[in-house]
Amino acid sequence: MNTIGIDKKKAKSLANGLNELLANYQIFYTNVRGFHWNIRGDKFFELHLKFEELYNNLQLKIDEVAERILTLGSTPEYRYSKYFEIAGILEASQTSDGMKDVNDIIEGLSSLIKRQRALLDLSAEAKDEGTNSLMSDYIREQEKLIWMYSAFLNKSIA
Repeated sequence: MNTIGIDKKKAKSLANGLNELLANYQIFYTNVRGFHWNIRGDKFFELHLKFEELYNNLQLKIDEVAERILTLGSTPEYRYSKYFEIAGILEASQTSDGMKDVNDIIEGLSSLIKRQRALLDLSAEAKDEGTNSLMSDYIREQEKLIWMYSAFLNKSIA
């Protein structure tokens, strides 16, 4: 057991999963920053503000995930070269069409939720309430964001 009472092998496995999540968060964050900077069109003011709210929120989560990795006794990855190797979220290639950007945000959030659900399983098995609680909070918040962004596009989330 490590100092916080989690099996060392399970803590390492969780940290690896969190590093993968961190890579996805970092790329998603950068995409949303690009959407914010480059948005144009009739929804500029609304989306410019929403994208800023989202990237500020993502920045906090990036820090929390990195700190959780440290709490588990591992080192958070910080190199974008590694992020590109391990992340499932890709760099956005188009950043000025607000409707496409919102679709990309929905896809990014959905991808994060899937990874966080997998981490919930690992954290439950390791009896790691800290990671479990963090992932649960993120999932709840991001599910609501998907609903809201989908409503903006007049799309069903089903």
